[in-house]
Amino acid sequence: MKGRDKKRGFLLGLMLSMLISSFTVNAELLDRIVAVVEDDVILDRELTDEVYTVVRSLKASNVMLPPDFILRKQVLERLIIDKLQRQFAQRSGIRVSDAMISGSITDIARRNNLTVAEFREELQQQGMRFQDFEETIRNEIIINQLRAREVSSRIKVTDREVSHYLETQGEIGKDKVQYRLGHILIPIQEAASSSVIQQAKGKAEEVRANLQAGADFKQTAIAVSGGANALNGGDLGWRTIVQIPTLFVDTLSQMNEGDVAELIRSPSGFHIIKMLGLKGMDKYMVINTRGRHILIKTNELINDAEAKKRLLALKERILDGDDFAALARSNSDDKGSAIHGGDLGWVGPGDLVAAFEATMSKLAINELSDPVQTQFGWHLIQVLERKEKDNSVEFKKNKVKEVIRNRKIEEETELWLRRLRDEAFVNINLDRL
Repeated sequence: MKGRDKKRGFLLGLMLSMLISSFTVNAELLDRIVAVVEDDVILDRELTDEVYTVVRSLKASNVMLPPDFILRKQVLERLIIDKLQRQFAQRSGIRVSDAMISGSITDIARRNNLTVAEFREELQQQGMRFQDFEETIRNEIIINQLRAREVSSRIKVTDREVSHYLETQGEIGKDKVQYRLGHILIPIQEAASSSVIQQAKGKAEEVRANLQAGADFKQTAIAVSGGANALNGGDLGWRTIVQIPTLFVDTLSQMNEGDVAELIRSPSGFHIIKMLGLKGMDKYMVINTRGRHILIKTNELINDAEAKKRLLALKERILDGDDFAALARSNSDDKGSAIHGGDLGWVGPGDLVAAFEATMSKLAINELSDPVQTQFGWHLIQVLERKEKDNSVEFKKNKVKEVIRNRKIEEETELWLRRLRDEAFVNINLDRL
């Protein structure tokens, strides 16, 4: 009897061991590692989920899918770059609060004319969990903050660069052309040997030849490009000349729609660009406003309530016939405008702080505002005149420095990401792709 019980116990133990072993194998199949990135890993299920998302996006854009192993390789590379950036951000102490996430989602919902509840329901209908979307937004904010610190904060634009731009671009204010470029990057490492560089150049020349022979550009970009826009088919979207990377600018003047340019070399590798489209630009028309104000600043003796009270009293005096300019000269804490009777001169969109501009834009000619608060204090505002103006020349002059800066940021971000990738420890298990 004891021998039979012992045998039955052995058989039950063997069956249990086989079940545990089977479960372990299945768990490994579900959680196998496809890449080690520094001290973290990317699991096969992460890659599969991201590939599924990309495939849905490409199909929605009517882009023919590349072979599965190529798509998985491209998506894995993007996951690696994202993970490296998040690791860097964590080491740098960059954190994003729940309030920032909530605010960003509220803004996104508002731009789509939805409440947050309606937006959540819309995501669920599209098969996306709201928690996953929140995590996506968190990662985007973290990466944007990281890039702002590591790249944007180091970009400088000199007055000489602005002057050179204005000289080389010719007369400002005329209609300009917009370009839609396709971009493919065959990357090389910064310290690559001459043989590796020649190998990359040969691959780039082959890709360019295939494109000239009629190969689909989007499909090719998804399959071979190492650029940030690879999974968008290499499409850089519509851009003016000032928004296009510097190294492409000289080539554009020689291209027509449909042309594929000669290879362009940069520290990142070999670039192939195709002119996907051309179109003209419209004039930049703005409403300029001439207004004036009286400013009361708060301090130890004057709190918010007292400042508002003083401005309301001044408003009553003006409505009763007192001269605005005289009251501004004797009461306004903005000494720069007070000597001119509070006159701010002609201003355009973006010249004044948001709260002030928003209030002023709603006023009729000669209408007085209620007291409005900004970071400078409390204001009483009056609009004197408005006029529509073709602001193309001034607008472009004012934006030149910003445009040059954005161009530099784009170029430096590409280099920074390539350097981050080259210097990191990354081990990819190709057999599992």
